[in-house]
Amino acid sequence: MAGSKSVVMAALVANGAIAILKFFGFLLTGSAAMLSETYHSISDTGNQVFLLIGIRFSGREADRQHPFGYGKSQFFYSFLVSVFLFGIAGWESLKHGYNELTAHGGHAGPEAGEAVEFLFLSFTPPAWLDPLWVNYTVLLGAFAFETYALIKARAEMQRQMERNDWDSYREAFRKTSDVTTLTALTEDTIALVGIIIALVGLVLAQMTDNPVYDQISAVLIGVMLMGFALALAWENKRLLLGESLPADEGKRLRDIIAANEYVDSIVDFRTVYFGPNEVIVSADIAFVDGLETGAMDDAITAIEDELTAANGDIRKVYIEPEAA
Repeated sequence: MAGSKSVVMAALVANGAIAILKFFGFLLTGSAAMLSETYHSISDTGNQVFLLIGIRFSGREADRQHPFGYGKSQFFYSFLVSVFLFGIAGWESLKHGYNELTAHGGHAGPEAGEAVEFLFLSFTPPAWLDPLWVNYTVLLGAFAFETYALIKARAEMQRQMERNDWDSYREAFRKTSDVTTLTALTEDTIALVGIIIALVGLVLAQMTDNPVYDQISAVLIGVMLMGFALALAWENKRLLLGESLPADEGKRLRDIIAANEYVDSIVDFRTVYFGPNEVIVSADIAFVDGLETGAMDDAITAIEDELTAANGDIRKVYIEPEAA
């Protein structure tokens, strides 16, 4: 949990700084696109707050109402983040780009020296200021902050990949239960890709003197955000509904049980995540005929120890003797 929290804190600091940077960029240029990006970064900052709330709740001790603890709260708050990523950042970016593309009589951006209105404030940027270069500076600064956050998230995910012997990020995305780190990594990655798309759009718009490239980049960013948000929502849904360990890991644990000399057969075997990196294992086992109660208790204890040693995510093991 400490690793996940440090990742979220890094993303919170980065996104907060980016939001401030983009807002000042808006005040200096009056760019509607920059204001839209400010809302995007504010949304990302709010997402990190939700992830921190999830981490805080998941650290609560088990009680009568929640006998297995509050670990699933991280799944819930990460799901909320995916909803906000889709509904606010993605949709607003897509809508803004589409409106700019279909608008008649629009212009490429604000005029130099034109007054900027925001809420009840009015600010007139200096006439000599080139809005385009302000946008470049802001986006490059945002790129630096997002890179810092991504490095932190990537390091934590690589640690988990080494711990679980996962071969690729695709496998980690499919198998991990640490949705907090997964969400931060995904959000930081698409933010960097979005910045690159925005920079390409600005460069093409400048080279061709045609704002359509900047507008298309906003649409692409919106579509990308919404696509990744749906993928994140799906990953959180499977864990909220009580997903089991991956099939290959489940088979490995079954083999450990079957290898015990006193086990005749496995009648039933179940696993379920009840929090990030927290698994419950339940098994109904038929022991060999004639096994005394004391020897059966020793065999159950040995199996529990082997299972927890084989998978560090296992927190509880329940074994029920059954007739063959």
